[in-house]
Amino acid sequence: MHTARTTKASLAHACCSGLVALVLGACTMGACAGTVTDDRGVTLQFAQAPQRIVSLLPSLTETVCALGQCARLVGVDRDSNFPPGVRALAPVGGGLDPNIEAIVSLRPDVVLLAASSRAAERLQALGIKVLALEPKTHADLRRVSLQLGQLLDVPDPNALWRNIDADIAALARSLAPALRATRVYFEVNSGPYAAGEASFIGETLARLGVANIVPARMGPFPQLNPEYVVRADPDLIMVGDGFSAGMETRPGWAAMRAIRNQRVCRFTLEESDVLVRPGPRMADAARIMARCITDKIPDKARTP
Repeated sequence: MHTARTTKASLAHACCSGLVALVLGACTMGACAGTVTDDRGVTLQFAQAPQRIVSLLPSLTETVCALGQCARLVGVDRDSNFPPGVRALAPVGGGLDPNIEAIVSLRPDVVLLAASSRAAERLQALGIKVLALEPKTHADLRRVSLQLGQLLDVPDPNALWRNIDADIAALARSLAPALRATRVYFEVNSGPYAAGEASFIGETLARLGVANIVPARMGPFPQLNPEYVVRADPDLIMVGDGFSAGMETRPGWAAMRAIRNQRVCRFTLEESDVLVRPGPRMADAARIMARCITDKIPDKARTP
């Protein structure tokens, strides 16, 4: 009797184990149903992991590729340019003004776009699934990379953010303590619009330990009165090369310590792409900022 019960129990265990293995195997092959809620609060269900993806936001394009799933992209917006291989994919217009017909012709399983895109309703009306994800902070990037990783059935969807976070932490530790009191003004547009403490750029600067002259209460990317920057008199200015022309001629700016002591980092177009996208190259952005700080603010130059 004992032997019979043992045999039945063993068979039952083997049967269940086989079923579990079968289900897990199906998940590994992307065949498990998935549910994801996007930034609009819309919940989408997928019978299997999407195999044909159109991305209308560069940061989402980069995230898909950073998760090792670039091969699933069949079309991208005109601003998606990294990794370089995505430039060979079918162009589908801009993120805010996409070519709907071109997208439909690609037969996507899902279209990734910003929550602010006006294309969502038109695509949904045509029966195309739309996933609106728009990372704006470090926490958003962590969440979005996890959501996409789970949707695409990536083995370890948390690994991407762990690596980004670890790299930024290492860069912060590498900065000399004397550099961490540096007061920084980061200009994103010659409006002038600044990257404040509340922006993802401001969060990266904070992780590096430097001070932002634009407090969080002013919003993530506020337009400033140029006199505000003059009064703040930052130690260091960071700006894209395309927006730096004539900066020294703005009223009162020539007298600021950053310009007077040539403590201005003018980023190339390629560097600016990295810096202004809240995507998986955020650690690279931190590296560019850290290099700027160490190059322009050596200890012996920390005098007014």
